[in-house]
Amino acid sequence: MLRMEFPVLLVTLVLFIAALVWAELPEEDDVLVLSKANFDEALSTHPDLLVEFYAPWCGHCKALAPEYSKAARELETDGSTVRLAKVDATEQPELAKEFGVKGYPTIKFIRNGDRAAAKDYSAGRQAADIVTWLKKRSGPPAVSLDDVDSAKAFSESADVVVIGFFEDAGMEAAKTFMQVADATDDIPFGIVTSKDIFPHFDLKMDTAVVLFKKFDEGQSVYSGPMQRDELQNFVRANELPLVIEFTEQSAPKVFGGSIKNHILLFVSKSSIEFQERLDQFKAAATDYKGKILFIYIDVDSEENLRILEFFGLKQEECPALRLITLEEDMTKYRMEQEELSTENIRSFCQDFLDGKLKPHLMTQEIPDDWNSNPVKVVVGKNFEEVVFDETKNVFVEFYAPWCGHCKQLAPIWDELGTHYKDHKDIVITKVDATANELEAIKIQSFPTLKFFPAGVDRKVIDYNGERTFDAFIRFLDSGGQEGADADEELEDVDETEDGTDDSDSDKEDDHQRDEL
Repeated sequence: MLRMEFPVLLVTLVLFIAALVWAELPEEDDVLVLSKANFDEALSTHPDLLVEFYAPWCGHCKALAPEYSKAARELETDGSTVRLAKVDATEQPELAKEFGVKGYPTIKFIRNGDRAAAKDYSAGRQAADIVTWLKKRSGPPAVSLDDVDSAKAFSESADVVVIGFFEDAGMEAAKTFMQVADATDDIPFGIVTSKDIFPHFDLKMDTAVVLFKKFDEGQSVYSGPMQRDELQNFVRANELPLVIEFTEQSAPKVFGGSIKNHILLFVSKSSIEFQERLDQFKAAATDYKGKILFIYIDVDSEENLRILEFFGLKQEECPALRLITLEEDMTKYRMEQEELSTENIRSFCQDFLDGKLKPHLMTQEIPDDWNSNPVKVVVGKNFEEVVFDETKNVFVEFYAPWCGHCKQLAPIWDELGTHYKDHKDIVITKVDATANELEAIKIQSFPTLKFFPAGVDRKVIDYNGERTFDAFIRFLDSGGQEGADADEELEDVDETEDGTDDSDSDKEDDHQRDEL
């Protein structure tokens, strides 16, 4: 009898120890720290998991960290089954590849342990945004509000909430409302189906949708047809203030909204004229709600200097106004009037909507010595003359001064220029694409290399081959016929938007460009 009990006790002890080890998932500031070795463990223990893939050097990841931890604590306090986790993608490349990580931070939500169906996190980067998004993804699309107290408490529970008031949850209008609620990840939705509650919100109709907000007029009531697209547009048009400051936290809402026309006021918040400027800007905004998003950018903030550079502005030139369309090809417009009055801002916006404005293309002045070095310096003002010379084959590097990849390429490009400096029909050039823009050529990443062959009317060959001296020579000596396309290995590197083949500082540069 004793001889039979010993193995049973041994097995029990082994299982107990295994259970302890299984449960010991490491944490930092209430966030699970995961790797390939314990990822399956985490999903078995916590089937609903929000996972941040980060890089230790990434500035955006560092800014997110305290908000991410705060959200983890709030969810735990609320008794949520969702846990927050993080993965150092630079140390766990297999996990990063599995989840399609191409920039930092990348955040994925795994529901019911189904890692193959992981959903992209699509809301803001403050704790409240994260908690709201997760509650929507892990709970009903809209919270049922059964009495006046719960409805009033819900209407004040976040900066923006939407409540639908319906006589019956089975109505077509209520079903449409629930579809919109399900499709809107970042705003809490509630539904009221008791007519007794209606009068407490001064509603005299049988059906209403109200967006409650802790800014501007306090609430907006939807008055259009109860159609999904119309209702979604109403929510997106009213979820942001008339004028919003561009910050790390507001960026996802600014770029993720339905309004793709943005007017930007570059202004110093420390200036004694700041409030006056802001009031004039806001007065103009009321006429263009839902058509143009009004944003102001603090030029005193070091984080915004890259944006100034993107628009070719210097701090001493501010306050200044720019307008940009965030369509497939971003187009910039400049207000010519010096006085930033409400009337001038209105006129600028109306001319844009009426199609009367011409895009503003930045260009530097032509340097006196642009042609004196082996690599010729091209700017917007001499681009057509130099690059579309019918007697020359012109190879152009479009670069950014801060880009890590461009810095690595620079000595090779100089060597290439020296090699061809006396060649009769091959010219090596470079363009600072952050300071010079071209109407016909849009540059989306750095460096971009393009070849313009002689005698061919405005033909352009994109170079995506190896960035080596020998590869460039082979390409140019073949007239642009050989080596223009990347091999599979090179494409894998280039498609990593965070620049994982760079030094730490260069990675940070490339990542910030991607975010911008």
